[in-house]
Amino acid sequence: MRSINNELQLKAEAAKAAVRFMAHLSSKIKNRALENIATELLVKSSDLLAANKLDYSAAEESGMNTALLDRLLLTQERLESIAGDVMAVTTLPDPIGEIIETRTLPNGLLIQKKRVPLGVIGAIYESRPNVTVDISSLCLKAGNAVILRGGKESIHSNKALANLVCEAAARAGLPDGAVEFIENTDRSIVNQMLGMGNYIDLIVPRGGASLIKFVKENAVMPVVAGGIGVCHTYVDKDADLDKAVAIAFNAKVQRPTVCNALDSLLVHKDIADTYLPKIAAELVKVGVELHCDAISLSILELTPELKPLPAEDDDWGKEFLSLVIAIKVVASLDEALEHISRYGSGHSEAIVTEDNDTANRFLKEVDASCVYANASTRFTDGSQFGLGAELGISTQKMHARGPIGLKEITSYKWIIFGSGQIRP
Repeated sequence: MRSINNELQLKAEAAKAAVRFMAHLSSKIKNRALENIATELLVKSSDLLAANKLDYSAAEESGMNTALLDRLLLTQERLESIAGDVMAVTTLPDPIGEIIETRTLPNGLLIQKKRVPLGVIGAIYESRPNVTVDISSLCLKAGNAVILRGGKESIHSNKALANLVCEAAARAGLPDGAVEFIENTDRSIVNQMLGMGNYIDLIVPRGGASLIKFVKENAVMPVVAGGIGVCHTYVDKDADLDKAVAIAFNAKVQRPTVCNALDSLLVHKDIADTYLPKIAAELVKVGVELHCDAISLSILELTPELKPLPAEDDDWGKEFLSLVIAIKVVASLDEALEHISRYGSGHSEAIVTEDNDTANRFLKEVDASCVYANASTRFTDGSQFGLGAELGISTQKMHARGPIGLKEITSYKWIIFGSGQIRP
């Protein structure tokens, strides 16, 4: 049996105790807690940014890569965005108590499925301090308690944010233990959490592939996890090329260090000579490195200032998280679908085309959590989908897929009304 750190044990017990009360809180009290959190994020922004600066400076000195540094960074604008997402959650319907299904059996029994909280959710995450607030807000609105375990690289930021959330929630009347933050950054804590099936009902890992793999292989409770986000955009022969340039540029450049950014651009051979120089010129202006297959390389080499590079085998199926893109010319929709099936991660895939039949076939046949026609993959986000925030983006198929919002962190129970029925 795994030994349990005393801090983790006590906080897990507190979270488990809080669940009984969380399940019966009114929407008014839960929304008041979220309003308090959103307000305090702005009121205490200078303190939060100072804490984040400690983490960022240490990470920069340690040689952390650009993608992780960007995820770690808090700014005034980002704090305002986080606060806005929290307020958006207050406007969403409270899922708890919703009657999902009602039916009356021939024997007169009235049977209902009623939505209830999931229980205690454990969150294990790296780099992103915004996760502390996003996950807490969704869990509280859905009547769950949450145990947060962030990474060492963001300890000052996470601690400051978690303290803010706990204080704001307590002022609204939420029970002690509703939000618990593990301050011990020892790696053994993760392994211990994964063995606490008696306390934690669901684990949500947010981080790199190695963390997610470790959690999925070692957790004794259910796990909802994303994977790496290898995202493709296929530009069809019937695409509006100006639209295709704007979509691919946005998907790659708007924020290249996140999981829904474009990694591989697939272009139909019939429009490659025209389209590739247009999109490449725009990408190169902002410093994107082009890794090209043989056909796209031969086209782009005609314009030396684009500086295209030959693609390596491992460029296909790679999540770059940087200003690098892989480009391939395909002979048909079928070849594009085959490439995505082979190299995609099940995250977000897009087609640009004006042919409805082609678009519908792509939407039907691509197996991913989010599939787009004529839009940027950067929209794969809980806030952008109207969910207020997200616990993460799941590339699994059970029990949640895509951005994980309020309903994805609830369960249900059967409610049966009788009038004296007995089973024959």
